[in-house]
Amino acid sequence: MAARVLLQRRALATMALGGMALTPATVLAEGPPQEHKKRSIYDDLDLPSANPAPLSPPVTQPSAPIPTPVDEDQPRPHGPTPTDRLAVQIGHARLALYRAVAATEVKLNETMDSAFDLEQSFTSTLASLAPGRETGEKLMPGAIYVLVAAMAGSIVTRNRNIVLRATVPLAMGVGAGWTVLPVTMRNVADHTWKYEQKVPAVADAHLRAREILQKSGSFAKVHKDLGARYVDEKVTDAREIVEGWVKQGK
Repeated sequence: MAARVLLQRRALATMALGGMALTPATVLAEGPPQEHKKRSIYDDLDLPSANPAPLSPPVTQPSAPIPTPVDEDQPRPHGPTPTDRLAVQIGHARLALYRAVAATEVKLNETMDSAFDLEQSFTSTLASLAPGRETGEKLMPGAIYVLVAAMAGSIVTRNRNIVLRATVPLAMGVGAGWTVLPVTMRNVADHTWKYEQKVPAVADAHLRAREILQKSGSFAKVHKDLGARYVDEKVTDAREIVEGWVKQGK
C-alpha cells in the first residue's frame, strides 16, 4: 500500500515537470511592480532606458604622439658628416692652390715675354746703329780711334778742374767719332733723338744747344773768313812793299 502511494506521487511529479517543460512561459521585459521583489544578479547592469539623456561630447585627453613608422629603404635626412666637411675644405684648398699656380705661371710668362722683347729691341737697335756695307765704314778701327781720342782728352785735363775733366774727353771722343765714323754717329744721333722726343724738356734743351752750336760754328766760320781775308790782305800788302823795295834797288 505504501509502495503504491509512493509510485503515484512520483508519477504525478514527473507529469508536472513534463507539463512545465512543454508549456511555453511568457517572459516580460519588465515585470509587474512588486513590493518585495527578489534582486536578480543582472540588476547591476546599466540597461538602456526608453528616453536616454543627451550625452555630453567626450573630452579628448592629450595623448602622446604616435611614432611614424620609418621605412628603412628611404634615405634618412642627416647633416654633413666630418668627412663631407673635410672634403669641402680640401676642395677649397685645391682651388686656391690652382689659382696661385695659374697666377704664377701668367706672371712668369709675362716676364719671359718682356725679356724676349727687350732682347729683340736691343739687337735691333744695335743692328740699326751699324753702318751699311755700301758706306764702306768699318767699326773696329774707328771705335779704337774714338777711344784713343777720349783718353788723350782725359790725359790733357788730368790736372784741370772737374768741369774740364768731364767735358773735354767727351768732346774729343764725339769729335773723333764724327770724323772717323760719320754714318755710325748719324745713326746714333737719330736714335738718341727718338728717345729725347719722349721727354719734351730734354728735347728742347737739345734743340737750344744745337742752335747755340750752329750759331757758334757760323760765327767762328765768319771770323775765320775775316781772319783769312785780313791775313791775305796783310800778306799782299807786305809782298807789294817788298816788291817795291826790290824795284827801287834795281
